[in-house]
Amino acid sequence: MDTYKFYYDESEHSRKINYNTVTAPNYYDNFVTVIVGWSKEKEKEVFKKYEDFENKYADRKDRNGELKSTTLKQKKLECGFASLDKANTQFIMDFLSIFDESTKLYFSVASKIEYLVFQLFIGYQNNFIIDADAVKYSITKALVVYRPQNVIQSIYDDNSKEFVEELKRFFRERIECNRSNMSLKEQENEAFENILYILDDISAIPELQWDYRMPFSGFTKYLQEEQIKNYALVLDKEGEQNEASRTMQAACEVGLSNVTEENSKDSYGLRMADMMAGIISKLLKALCDELHYHSIAEGTEKKLLSTKWFQLNEAQLNLYKKLHKIICKWDNAWYKSYAGIYSDDLVCFIGLLGYMAHFENAEQLVNEKLEMQGEYFNGYVCRQLSDYFNRRRSKLPIDLIDKNDDGYFLNRRGAKVYFDITKQPILQIAEGSQTEMVLSVGMDKSGIPLITISNEGNPICYRLPEELSDWAYTVIEINQKPLEYTDAQAETFEDKYYEVIQQLYNTYYVSADENKRKRKKC
Repeated sequence: MDTYKFYYDESEHSRKINYNTVTAPNYYDNFVTVIVGWSKEKEKEVFKKYEDFENKYADRKDRNGELKSTTLKQKKLECGFASLDKANTQFIMDFLSIFDESTKLYFSVASKIEYLVFQLFIGYQNNFIIDADAVKYSITKALVVYRPQNVIQSIYDDNSKEFVEELKRFFRERIECNRSNMSLKEQENEAFENILYILDDISAIPELQWDYRMPFSGFTKYLQEEQIKNYALVLDKEGEQNEASRTMQAACEVGLSNVTEENSKDSYGLRMADMMAGIISKLLKALCDELHYHSIAEGTEKKLLSTKWFQLNEAQLNLYKKLHKIICKWDNAWYKSYAGIYSDDLVCFIGLLGYMAHFENAEQLVNEKLEMQGEYFNGYVCRQLSDYFNRRRSKLPIDLIDKNDDGYFLNRRGAKVYFDITKQPILQIAEGSQTEMVLSVGMDKSGIPLITISNEGNPICYRLPEELSDWAYTVIEINQKPLEYTDAQAETFEDKYYEVIQQLYNTYYVSADENKRKRKKC
């Protein structure tokens, strides 16, 4: 089994989270980490390519003799890759060319304000009535997008009551402001009104310190998914020479082993991780600056990328295509990217790469109405966000599947589930009464509803008609978020899916009949 070497670095990290931090002019909400890696046998080849890259751009090294991502100024990526000059375009392409299909890449994007919101609302958990994750997401997004200074300042005043009152005042003011453009802000107002209903109490504000474990938690999942057991992880050394940094302590706390620290000056791998973290974070920040509101007056307007983002030459477009391959195509693992509940910037970033990559050449951008590209991109990303919200809403656990050549795996109930979902048998739902022993209900990775039934003691997994997706989600959510039932209710739910096929019949056939009648009336 191969041994892998990994190297970790970060960008946009605020060592202290306080009022001055989150109100600074150059503040960016997301903390970005990157881990690059390769098999131990390939390391010499990778380092030789990177050494040649550094030698080519020796004039860009800093006073310590290191080539760091700070050589790329944020202003140079103001409109993404479209605002790069020829020299910086070639610089980034030369760096990205070091990566190939065998390179391992993991990165995480964590909202600092989301972390604060989670600490402040730590007592709120999901249940069958309230989706606490949705509440925390909405509050985080509102604070990130609108940056209400009174609310943010009250977080650090150590006064729970004042914070809640400022938060309520802000949401009421936004609701009134949004009424001037309800066609755009109707859903936002609905979310804000729901938040106001539940902001009746809050736990005491804790001491706010950054938790370094989140990116490493995602990396452990990535290693598990990639079935990598033999590895070494090198971190960029910070703090006192003879003391383990908080970053290293966090890596060990989540169960990572073979973790060491080195000075980036002595490590090509760490400088590669730094460069990739810088490129990703600067693109993220540029998108955020362009799409977020910068004044109260802008709050009721639609925010679109300007035409300048799409005025690309061939070399700049190829940068997007190359980065899209590295991040979205090569080493395509579920846990390759990792984020919290508020992931809008990450979804938008991935969306930008996918959108740009679909153009064959720069001329096509112009031919397909350059002035409309901001609107087209907005629609594309909104669909990506909608898919993300649906995945978040389901609260489904993700089972990592061992790869094999059999074409199927066994689910938790022991039933065969085919990798090619079209091979899965479809459950035939007869008209009339039909009772089955249902063992589980779930979804495949593309959202197709599945049901596992006991057939004379043998578990069999069936596909359900896609019309029953909402029903399947409901069953799953009941199972994931149990209520405190009375004795009478407990009898009903003791066998959770008693006569569930009768419910399927009612949902499938009755709804179909109703839809037919509605169509006839039209």
